[in-house]
Amino acid sequence: MTARAAPTGRSAIMLIGDCHGAALVATDGSVDWCCLSRFDADPVFWRLLDAAKGGFFQIHPESEYEVKLAYLPDTNILRTTFRTAHGQVALTDFMPVGRMPGAPADDYANLNAPSWLVRIVQGLEGRVSLRVRFKSAAAEFAPTSRGTRPHGAAVEAGLIIDRADVVGTLDSSIEIAAGGTQNFIVSTKASEHAFAIGEVAALLSTTRAFWEEWLKLCCYDGPYHDAVHRSALMLKLSTFAPSGAIVAAPTTSLPEAPGGERNWDYRFSWLRDSSLVLNALAPLGYSAEARRFCEFQRLCCIGTLPSLRIMYGIGGETELPERTLDHVEGYLKSRPVRIGNAAYRQRQIDVYGEVLDWLFMLRQLGAPSDATQERMTREIADYVVLHWKEPDQGLWEMRCEPRHHLHSKIMCWVALDRALRLSGANGIWSKTRDAILAAIRERGVDRAGGYLTQAFGFKETDASLLLTCALDLPIEKEVIRRTLEAVERELRVVDYVRRYLTHDGLPGAEGAFLICSFWLVDALAFAGRADEGRALFERLIAKSNDVGVVRGRNRSGDRGLSRQFSAGLHSPCTDQ
Repeated sequence: MTARAAPTGRSAIMLIGDCHGAALVATDGSVDWCCLSRFDADPVFWRLLDAAKGGFFQIHPESEYEVKLAYLPDTNILRTTFRTAHGQVALTDFMPVGRMPGAPADDYANLNAPSWLVRIVQGLEGRVSLRVRFKSAAAEFAPTSRGTRPHGAAVEAGLIIDRADVVGTLDSSIEIAAGGTQNFIVSTKASEHAFAIGEVAALLSTTRAFWEEWLKLCCYDGPYHDAVHRSALMLKLSTFAPSGAIVAAPTTSLPEAPGGERNWDYRFSWLRDSSLVLNALAPLGYSAEARRFCEFQRLCCIGTLPSLRIMYGIGGETELPERTLDHVEGYLKSRPVRIGNAAYRQRQIDVYGEVLDWLFMLRQLGAPSDATQERMTREIADYVVLHWKEPDQGLWEMRCEPRHHLHSKIMCWVALDRALRLSGANGIWSKTRDAILAAIRERGVDRAGGYLTQAFGFKETDASLLLTCALDLPIEKEVIRRTLEAVERELRVVDYVRRYLTHDGLPGAEGAFLICSFWLVDALAFAGRADEGRALFERLIAKSNDVGVVRGRNRSGDRGLSRQFSAGLHSPCTDQ
């Protein structure tokens, strides 16, 4: 698929990474977001959030061009092809990564990555004049970060070109003829690594082999093969190799609606979101990722038991203070721009069910239990017994008064149900599980409509209730069917599903989340409407962009990188 673009036009952004950090590459050859070493580091490029001040690294033809983007097959290496009236060039973007020397054949979780961004320009036809623009402005993003974040202050990026390094800015032209090549490396220690400019071909070969070999571990062989493989590759990009954490998204402060203030930092590891990712990866055969996340989960949870944070830093940090960067304009002038996330202090009691449901699935996949997991199971179950009657903020992290969210009650039931399956009979757990179910039936079902509601005392519904059918909750199928119909009636807009319509303590309108559309697919199948579910699924897949990633449009018309992206459920592209 091709698109005509002017030299200054940007329409979409594609993700690359090395399971440590990530970068976003626009269709005009501009890297507008890049965090090296850690997803949550201060970015070396951040024009995505400020068109005037933010750093970037752009390579594109100086004359009008057509552009085509594609990942190299079975990899997360991006290839952008520019065609002009004078010739054709290819721009290959990747972040080098490979398995650790001597690691087991299936170990793709402990990785070797130099934390570089590599760009290769190759002449394919004729002779093309290219403009190269580089602006490093890392220290200007969050100038007071020093001492307040676990990884320290921002470090300026340097550009290595022809064994010379550039720090600051560059604006020049180069000419590439057919058969010619020009290599670039972005590094925070450019002068120390100038020798690597001659090793770019080897870096590309190693990185390509890494992704191809990793994908070969996928045991899925069925319908929608290409979509499953591309989704798996996107999910792998969200893993943080040093700890085993899984980030919700590689970006911060991209708005739910342009100009709005629902802009959050998602470069952390949510227990819930991580469970969703692992529920996708583990059945595909990626046991190494499951093992590494269990190690991370153990580190985090043991440190705060019996209480759990809903999210942790990717290094296991338990404090994620939120602050705004008032000097940053924001994506499409959407303010505030935030780093950190105050939701880490919220009570979201559904997370206890998410953790034990994940441990139960892991056990079903044949993973052995250990003393730490057994302790976690007991303490989580005992905590739920004591606290399930309390209100919370719910899985959507509403910033309003706590409510008795029904999804949270359901997940409390799940926590005790899975604890009983994992640890055996326990009279208190069993009695409390039954009491939770009775409360759901008594207070969580609308008396007139016979459907599950968002919270006790509410008539409105919630997209999270679409998950109920997959949780083994012993509630009447007719209630589930009516709940599905109520969600469709209240929240569905053609192929998209809003999360909820109730007040959540924030200004602005609530948009649709693409993950909710896929939850709807499952719910339709459960309700005996499999043909409708399949048709919706295929329409959603058909919305994939030209690199094979599904794009979602919310009610306001924006396409954005949100936390749903990191679960493989939202597109890594955003219109500008």
